[in-house]
Amino acid sequence: MEKRFRKVVVGGTFDRLHLGHKALLRKAFEVGKYVYIGLTSDEMIRNKPYAEKILPYEVRLKDLLKFLDVNGYSNYRIIKIHNAIGFAGEMKSLEAIVVSEETYKGALVVNKARAERGLKPLEIVVIPIIKSHVGPKISSSLIRAGLIDPFGRPLQWKQNSPKDV
Repeated sequence: MEKRFRKVVVGGTFDRLHLGHKALLRKAFEVGKYVYIGLTSDEMIRNKPYAEKILPYEVRLKDLLKFLDVNGYSNYRIIKIHNAIGFAGEMKSLEAIVVSEETYKGALVVNKARAERGLKPLEIVVIPIIKSHVGPKISSSLIRAGLIDPFGRPLQWKQNSPKDV
């Protein structure tokens, strides 16, 4: 299948790599010949829900690299980002950005920043939100809170199970 774009960008915290993250990354590799992955710095995540439980950058990077390796992806570059726009607001050669329905507004912010710099807007590729068994979506926040696993399955049974001796 012919790739639609030469260079695409996708970004996120990628904490507790879950089905939603994997769908986002797979879509980026499906549509792009080369994928730039923006991985949020530790400083950038301080105000996220359950921030104290977010894995450190190096651990998230290692998990991301493992996923990419297991899936045979080699046409990518991971770049640490320190704000919501990251390098996507200034890299001329990018053609598209891959986002979820939830992060679509972020793509609009990136395109606004690109327009202010005289760059072409990125085509926005949107994937649907992956639903969980306990709510409208699988999210790292629900995983960090101990409510679901990375597959969206509830973890309540663990809270009610007898304590290990």
